[in-house]
Amino acid sequence: MFIDELAVHVKAGKGGDGAVLWLHEKGKEFSGPAGGNGGNGGDVLVRAVRDIGILSEYRHVKEFIAGDGDGGQRNSRHGKDGKDLIINLPVGSVVTNCETRRMVSLLEEGQLEKILQGGKGGLGNEYFKSSRNTRPTEFTPGKLGEEANFVIELSLVADAGFIGLPNAGKSTLLNALTNAKAKVGNFQFTTLEPNLGNFYGFILADIPGLIEGAAEGKGLGHKFLRHVSRTKLLIHCVSAEEDVLSAYDTVRNELSAYSQELSQKNEIILLTKADLVSTEELDVAIKALEGKNSRVHSVSVIDDDSLVQFRATLSKILSE
Repeated sequence: MFIDELAVHVKAGKGGDGAVLWLHEKGKEFSGPAGGNGGNGGDVLVRAVRDIGILSEYRHVKEFIAGDGDGGQRNSRHGKDGKDLIINLPVGSVVTNCETRRMVSLLEEGQLEKILQGGKGGLGNEYFKSSRNTRPTEFTPGKLGEEANFVIELSLVADAGFIGLPNAGKSTLLNALTNAKAKVGNFQFTTLEPNLGNFYGFILADIPGLIEGAAEGKGLGHKFLRHVSRTKLLIHCVSAEEDVLSAYDTVRNELSAYSQELSQKNEIILLTKADLVSTEELDVAIKALEGKNSRVHSVSVIDDDSLVQFRATLSKILSE
C-alpha cells in the first residue's frame, strides 16, 4: 500500500533530573555534594532516503518518541543523554509542524534536519555548592522536550514526469525505457501511485492519470498535481488514437488551474500508441499538436526503432 501523506504526533525526549547525592570517602561520610546533572533528552530529526515507499511502513504508527535523558549520577557524573530519534522519509517530503507552521523540505538524499529539541537535563546539587552553601540539597528537574503534531507530504523529485490522461500509455513507456515494473492494464487508473525508473542516471516518474476537474481534487488529481510540481521536465503523453487536441487541452487546463508556475514548466509532447493509427493520421496529429508546442515526438513501445530514437532524444533533452 503506497502512502504519500501522513499525520503523526512526535515527542522529543525529557531531560533527566539532577541528582542530590553526596561524596563518600573513607572516614568522611557526607563530605560534600556530588550529585551530577541530568542528561539531555533526545532530539527528533528527519532524514531523506531514496525510498518512496517508506511512509507505508509508518501507516500504523501514531506517535514517535525520542529517548529520555538519565538522571544525574554519583561522584558528579552527568546522566546519559537520551537517544536521538531519526525518522527516515522519502526524498521530496515536506514536513510541516501543525502548531508553528514551520516547514522542512527534504530535497537531497542524506539530508538531515532537526524538527524537535530534546529537554535540557536538570542540575544536580553539586552545581549549587558555594562558600555559603556547602551542603546544598537543591536540584532542578529535567525539562520536557518539545512535542507537536506533524503532517508529512511527499512530492516526488524527478528529472522528468510522464503526464497525461488515464490510459495514455505512461506506465508501459516507463517500463520500456527503464528497469521499472509498473503495473499496466487496458483500463483507466491502472496507476494508483507514482512509479519511478532510472534512465541513464536520470529519474523518470510515471504519475497517476489526470481527468478534468483534477485541480479541484477529482479522480487522482491531487496526487498527480502534487507529484508533478517538482519534476524538471514534463513529458506530456497523448494517445494517438484519441482526439489529441482535446486530450492535450484537458491536461493543460488542469495544470494552469492548479498553478501558473506548474503550467510554465519545460514540456515536450509525446504521441503514444503510434502503431494504432495510420501514418497519415499520425502526421495530422503531429501537425495539430505542433500548433501547441513545437517539440512533438511519437513512439510505439512495440517498435524498437521508435524507442531507440526517443531514448536518444530524451537523453539529449535531459542532458542540456
